[in-house]
Amino acid sequence: MLAVAAANPVRPQPLPPGPSAAPARTSAGLLAAIAMPQSLAPGQILFQEGDSATSLFEVTRGVVRLCRMMPDGRRSITGFAFPGAILGLPIGEVYAYTAEAITDCELRRCTRSAVTRLLSSDAEFARRMFAIVCDELSAAQDQMLLLGRKSAGERLASFLLWVARKTGRGETEAAQLDLPMSRTDIADYLGLTTETVSREMTKLRQAGLIALPTPHRVDLLEPEALLQMSEEGEVAALRPARLKGARWPS
Repeated sequence: MLAVAAANPVRPQPLPPGPSAAPARTSAGLLAAIAMPQSLAPGQILFQEGDSATSLFEVTRGVVRLCRMMPDGRRSITGFAFPGAILGLPIGEVYAYTAEAITDCELRRCTRSAVTRLLSSDAEFARRMFAIVCDELSAAQDQMLLLGRKSAGERLASFLLWVARKTGRGETEAAQLDLPMSRTDIADYLGLTTETVSREMTKLRQAGLIALPTPHRVDLLEPEALLQMSEEGEVAALRPARLKGARWPS
């Protein structure tokens, strides 16, 4: 596995003094009214596992990779943060993972103390933050199921549908996905090898479920079959009647 590339984190910009107003209720983002902008270049680290957890971040553009390092140096990717994601939610005094930009990213940064003030004074902000925490817990449970019970093909189908949802597509909507992460990133996230991910991509293409115009683009041709595959297994999703004769290669 590849180790996380070393990079210097961007120096945080200072927050405005005084109490913060309630956050905007529009698509500007949950932390828009209490945060300052911050930019990251590809490969640049936002914060590292073990750093003092003093700030929260909201992704407004780009994709951030979340990972942890094992004692023997191997890397485990625990997630990918798309626009709208909140990073650094308070669990302890230090960050539990490393956040690193995959693409050019724009974020908003605010202190934990500013968030704490709003949690106690703004019921709507507290409700929305609670919903985010619940979503994270649900995502962690889904990841446990994905790693513990699903086959390699089922994991990949689930991942592609998850990216589709994160980029605003419906689960049964044909879509063109731009995947900024590498095959190695996907493999580390799904608990597979890079070779297995490439092989399963080829199987999905040969079965007619996806097209692969470029290494970083995947066209979802049969999203309903991918959804069935992720929920019911490969055999159910690839019945001949379902895909009009598409054959899963041996």
